[in-house]
Amino acid sequence: MSAGPTQALLPFSVPVGSWAEHAVNFLLDHYDAPFQHFSAALYAMIAALQGALLAVPAPLMIGLLGLLAGWSAGLRAGLFAIGGLLLAHNMGLWHSTVTTLGLVVSAEVLVLVVGLPLGILAARSDLVDRGLRPMLDLMQTMPAFVYLIPAVMLFGLGLVPGVISTFIFSIPPLIRLTNLGIRQVPADLVEASEAFGATWLQTLAKVQLPVALPSIMAGVNQSIMLGLSMVVIAAMIGSGGLGKEVLEGITRLQVGSGFEAGLAVVILAIVLDRITQGIGVRKRRRR
Repeated sequence: MSAGPTQALLPFSVPVGSWAEHAVNFLLDHYDAPFQHFSAALYAMIAALQGALLAVPAPLMIGLLGLLAGWSAGLRAGLFAIGGLLLAHNMGLWHSTVTTLGLVVSAEVLVLVVGLPLGILAARSDLVDRGLRPMLDLMQTMPAFVYLIPAVMLFGLGLVPGVISTFIFSIPPLIRLTNLGIRQVPADLVEASEAFGATWLQTLAKVQLPVALPSIMAGVNQSIMLGLSMVVIAAMIGSGGLGKEVLEGITRLQVGSGFEAGLAVVILAIVLDRITQGIGVRKRRRR
């Protein structure tokens, strides 16, 4: 039995979708040139980073990431990083893996540049915290595919909208955990710093941020994991990398190649997770 037409509860219709469409069209009509300049600058940064990563010989890159993972998280993490990345190279996915690494690192640079100051502001002002909270809730719960529509309209297809949509999806954890970490700094430490005549900036740089660093690193870790979860979605608008390999596996029903690309994403995620998580744990042990 099919359901009948929905009975309207309000005597009018709220045009939420129309408002969102008008907002994007307004930005396109009045700020198209600044968006194009920003897009060109961002593309140059991403292309330079990916080019630099691809210029490093594969054995050297695998060794460096293995050493970094071993230093931050122990011998087993280092051995896993070397073995996992060797497997990705052996599957013929090294170029796509490094391209994906460049995309995620580019998005993470934007996340740090924007998210860290916002987290600090939210920790210093309850008003900013209350204002940011609903926006962060919206950004974290909105389906990731929705971000692709305005990103494509404003920046076109390719790497830039992929990085922008990844940035929007992955920034909330860093803001929240930076805010939380600074708020949890013991008050007596802050009072002692102020009693010695430190300015708020000195207190922030020499007391609050170092103490809150494990929480901030947890935010970095979570944002990187969310960024990697966007790899396949961002590939739908031409960001390339391992997401493109997975998409091609799906569209061509090639189970093997799709599974290999998915496995390379998992390997990259585990390596980056162990590195960032290990740095946070080391900082916590030193306190």
